[in-house]
Amino acid sequence: MFYEPKDGHGLSKNPFNSLVVPRPIGWISSTDKNGVVNLAPYSFFNATSYNPPTVMFSAGKGQVEDDGRKDSLRNILETGEFVHNFTNWDTREAMNQSSATTSMDVDEMAMVGLTPIPSKLVKAPRVKETPIHFECKLIQTVDLPNENPNNKYTVVFGEVIGIHIDDDFILPNGEIDIAKLHPISRMGYQDYSEVTSETVFTMERPGFRE
Repeated sequence: MFYEPKDGHGLSKNPFNSLVVPRPIGWISSTDKNGVVNLAPYSFFNATSYNPPTVMFSAGKGQVEDDGRKDSLRNILETGEFVHNFTNWDTREAMNQSSATTSMDVDEMAMVGLTPIPSKLVKAPRVKETPIHFECKLIQTVDLPNENPNNKYTVVFGEVIGIHIDDDFILPNGEIDIAKLHPISRMGYQDYSEVTSETVFTMERPGFRE
């Protein structure tokens, strides 16, 4: 089939999200100016550069507060910082529960029974139960063009200024044990995928060719 997204697809569900897969999950913790913690997962998330290390996530329109912003976006615009908490198999249920739509005064980290621990360089707390954390400072936000205000998306770019790695996941050769981390990723619809030792494979990149 072929379709132009502006005209619709004619299927039972939009296939776009199921065609860009798997996607890492940005589990973003932030605080507002009064110190109220917010924790929310974003499936439009990825790394964008090595140096400086930079990540991005895209936040859609908020459904609760009058300003039409998601709490994560509002907090980051107020404070200029956030934390990405690595999502793996062990935290999958808590991650999913933290996606609930709530008002801005709800602390989702407490709501789902997770443990906040202090960051070193930013005020936003980290999730103790996760093995990796990126402390980030805001670089910029970009509002994507959209004629429908209900489909507004804002892309947040953050420089990773501090990285925490649980030593149990570092191999003797200094590499990260990806299989032991057991990452999960977002697929389409309500589906997710996992990375295990059975699904990891290696390919050497080709060298320079004249």
